[in-house]
Amino acid sequence: MNEKIDIAVIGGGVWGRALAFCFSQKNNVGIFSRRELKFLNTYYSHKVIQIDLKDALKCKYIIIAIKSQAMREWLQNVEFHKDSIVLVTSKGIEADSGAFMSDIFNEYFPKLKIGYLMGPSFSKEVLESMPCALNIHTKHNIKSIADIFPSFMKIYFNDDVIGGEVAGAYKNIIAIAGGVSDGLNLGNNAKASMLARGLVEMCRFGMYFGAKESTFLGLSGAGDLFLTANSQLSRNYRVGISLADGKSLKNILNELGEIAEGVVSTQAVVKLSTKYNIYTPIANQVYQVLKGKSPMISVRELIGTDFEI
Repeated sequence: MNEKIDIAVIGGGVWGRALAFCFSQKNNVGIFSRRELKFLNTYYSHKVIQIDLKDALKCKYIIIAIKSQAMREWLQNVEFHKDSIVLVTSKGIEADSGAFMSDIFNEYFPKLKIGYLMGPSFSKEVLESMPCALNIHTKHNIKSIADIFPSFMKIYFNDDVIGGEVAGAYKNIIAIAGGVSDGLNLGNNAKASMLARGLVEMCRFGMYFGAKESTFLGLSGAGDLFLTANSQLSRNYRVGISLADGKSLKNILNELGEIAEGVVSTQAVVKLSTKYNIYTPIANQVYQVLKGKSPMISVRELIGTDFEI
């Protein structure tokens, strides 16, 4: 490729590869991965090449698609160009500290022009150019970034950064619960009740940290939750299904072979809710089930709980 590369995707996982395909529809894209991505010349168009990290960090637009639990360590060893616009697509809360991704970025790069991509977006469907709508949560004027997205993606902007981050992390926890519900064959009534209560719980948790209620009723909240908690394409949903089948978490993750961010986000949310006395009954029960508690016992305890709005 002789043309200048303006967009770099950091991360060669499933989501990173899907994003590289997405942006290559209108742009020349470089993708950085620690492992060789031999499929690029055949699977993608000629507009995607593998590049090194030094060149990636020189690009105007930098798309970060690495796992959230590795974000802090990665940021300690990089330096962004002052004119770059960064889009973080990782969804999760740091387990050890309870820090949101924006907290970590602000710690290391407080002046960075940055946005957080959230909303319903399965990698498989992105790779098939199927239509979707997404939010970019940002405090900065980076609307020019919408121009790099393909025509099958509708982009909205939202200034509620914390709300977007909470929604992106919390929906994975509720998706695990959704998989448990379906795995136990509890029926449509129970599933709908759990999702509705999960949305309320997510909202309550987010608003404690200053999020806007409206964020949880949109693409990043309800939209991504309904997607993730209802499909085998969701890794977190599949974790819940397997937990209901009586499999151990260790075996589930080995079989999955991919990151299921909800597992770690559950730990982080429970730690925060305990610290700040936030009412999170579904997250609490998911956490216990991940540690080996019987899913059916957790369901019975949830049903017996006097939920409060």
